[in-house]
Amino acid sequence: MTSTLRAVAAAAASAALLFALAACSSDAPAAAPTASETQAVQVLDEACADDAGITVAVDASALEEDSKAWCIETDETLAAADALTLVGVETEGNVEFGDDAVCRVNGVPAEDVAIPAEDGSDYFETCEAMSPAFAYWSMWVKPAGGEWGYAQEGISTLELQPGESLELLFTLHGEPAAPTS
Repeated sequence: MTSTLRAVAAAAASAALLFALAACSSDAPAAAPTASETQAVQVLDEACADDAGITVAVDASALEEDSKAWCIETDETLAAADALTLVGVETEGNVEFGDDAVCRVNGVPAEDVAIPAEDGSDYFETCEAMSPAFAYWSMWVKPAGGEWGYAQEGISTLELQPGESLELLFTLHGEPAAPTS
């Protein structure tokens, strides 16, 4: 009788394993998406109007690069990292502090681009350590109907509510000191 019980237990375990593998198979039907996963998010190539949606902006005008703003039309809270991904903005942190300190935005400043230092020499951003105080990216947040302020969290933890704005701003020798829009 013991050998029969073992055989039944082994068969049951084998069947359970097969069912588990079938559930993990790419041929198995996926779980139905939630309402928020099926909701299409539209991204416009301009800042949001009237505190609707979430505005994301990148200002590299201090390096004579284009500045750009987008509106993510949503009624949902978004992580800053997700908002940047939605508008196609890529950030790079530095070796010392990781993604908590933005070193480059969409490849700017490139490592081979000379940035004039305060003493007249050329500085090249290597992203090894914290950027110098005369040439750095900062992250700003503006609440709905409010004023711009330095972000109190990093890209990986910051949550944005509809009506809020996020700006990545490159400052060179103190200019621009804050977002202008």
